[in-house]
Amino acid sequence: MTVWDSLVGQKPVIATLRQAAAGQGMSHAWLFTGPPGSGRSNAAVAFAAALQCEAGDAGGEAGCGTCHSCHTVLAGSHADVAVVRTEKLSIGVKEVRDLVRRAALTPMGRRWQVLIVEDADRLTEQACNALLKAIEEPNHRTLWMLCAPTVEDVLPTIRSRCRLVTLTTPTAQEVAEFLRRDGVDDRLADLAARASQGHIGRARALARDPEVRGRRADVVRIPTSLTSLGACLDAANRLGEATKAEADAITADLDAKEKADLDAAYGVVERGRRPREYAPALRDLEKDQKTRAKRRQLDVVDRALMDLVSVYRDAIALSTGAGGALVNEDVRSDIEGLARASTPELNLRRIGAIFAAREQMLEFNVQPALALESMMVSLQAS
Repeated sequence: MTVWDSLVGQKPVIATLRQAAAGQGMSHAWLFTGPPGSGRSNAAVAFAAALQCEAGDAGGEAGCGTCHSCHTVLAGSHADVAVVRTEKLSIGVKEVRDLVRRAALTPMGRRWQVLIVEDADRLTEQACNALLKAIEEPNHRTLWMLCAPTVEDVLPTIRSRCRLVTLTTPTAQEVAEFLRRDGVDDRLADLAARASQGHIGRARALARDPEVRGRRADVVRIPTSLTSLGACLDAANRLGEATKAEADAITADLDAKEKADLDAAYGVVERGRRPREYAPALRDLEKDQKTRAKRRQLDVVDRALMDLVSVYRDAIALSTGAGGALVNEDVRSDIEGLARASTPELNLRRIGAIFAAREQMLEFNVQPALALESMMVSLQAS
């Protein structure tokens, strides 16, 4: 097993990174782009592991996946590999300056200092300016790896200094085969691969967790239930509550751990009193946690909206006679009814309404409850 095995459907990318790890076409800065779930950050981490791999010193191919360096990079504990990811809506200049200071240090090992920035599209303007200076004048043993959905999500001045690596959405067959290697039975692997629409993390969750499959099943059955204004408002309310509950469940444990760590750092646990500096620190923590919870709910809602889009695309495929299995093969009868009761043009307008609601929440900060209610009314079955 090598470090490249987690990259599904990315053979050209693997070939490029292997050549670079062997010293052909190396660059001090890399930009990994690709759709959500394609494995941008996984590719960056795998590349970092290959660059630190001990097998290269012995004349073997870098990225063996079995040496100590490969294990520690993949586990996130290697001293010379830092991964910056955020639960906030943006990555601020303070976090980037900390990373820039680290980039100026000499690696502890004999190889590279590797700095990976996930969600580079979330960098603020000040953060981009701080990062640009470091990329323009890099330490000769420092490598930067940025991850973003598209090239356009990164400032031209930054992307012009990076070597571009573009990942693609893996096919359902490639995802299903990956799940089978992971021990998932054939039927469930096929179902999860289609439903994930090429998102590897989503496919794993669907294959392993019955609750995740149940929540998705509730979402894809929404279109046929929208038979009246009351049903639309009820569906919007249920979807909003379900996504908030799921987001809260994801963040609750982390929030509690962060609060406990803060209390311990200020001695609240031992002394039972609160130093003067504790209150501002607690306010900052609660503000960050609130921002993270908001982002998490938006992420969960966004995933549900993409599941809804897949239903209407399946209906269009049936209406137009397109062959092949549906994304939502498990609810084919519902989709057949939806296709008979509507037209491809109407379902295209419904998809447009879903993307409009998505834009309202993600770009214009509209409350999810309001955006979902408006969307559900636009989706109402005739």
